[in-house]
Amino acid sequence: MEPLGAGAGTPSSSAERWRAEASRAFQHHLDRAAPHTAGRWAGTLLAAAVYALRVYYAQGFYVVSYGLGIYLLNLLIGFLSPMVDPELDALDAAAGPALPTRGDDEFKPFIRRLPEFKFWYAITKAFCVAFVMTFFSVFDVPVFWPILLCYWIVLFVLTMKRQILHMIKYKYVPFSMGKQKYGGKRGPGASSSKD
Repeated sequence: MEPLGAGAGTPSSSAERWRAEASRAFQHHLDRAAPHTAGRWAGTLLAAAVYALRVYYAQGFYVVSYGLGIYLLNLLIGFLSPMVDPELDALDAAAGPALPTRGDDEFKPFIRRLPEFKFWYAITKAFCVAFVMTFFSVFDVPVFWPILLCYWIVLFVLTMKRQILHMIKYKYVPFSMGKQKYGGKRGPGASSSKD
């Protein structure tokens, strides 16, 4: 005897099967898009432009835009921050002996708290959710939008200032501009040989 809802013809099993297939197909498309960074970000810019046009023509939904801006700022901080906070590492080092962690002792590559692909996915999903929210009048709260914009700009400047000072203090750069280059090529007379 089968448990309730476990039969092949029950709606719950067919719905679960459809959900699993849809999830698998969506994950397949995400996996195929992963190496195409420029294309992914172009799609996100298109979604942002569509959202901006929707807000502009609707002349509203400024609170949704403000919430979206705060969320994007939070994602940006995660993207620019290292996985292991150097400030917490310094506190742990003061607690007792540990392996060498100074820059001259070992190389530690920069690993982001929020990887680029997850950063892109979260931003794209946020723009899509915000776009859908603009079709519901309950989210169109009347507000004086210049105040929200000024407050967001002040918040952005203060947050970025704190993040940049953190980068300077702990000497890390969250961006790499390709392979590091070391000195130029040596000429034929510059090589040292032992006699």
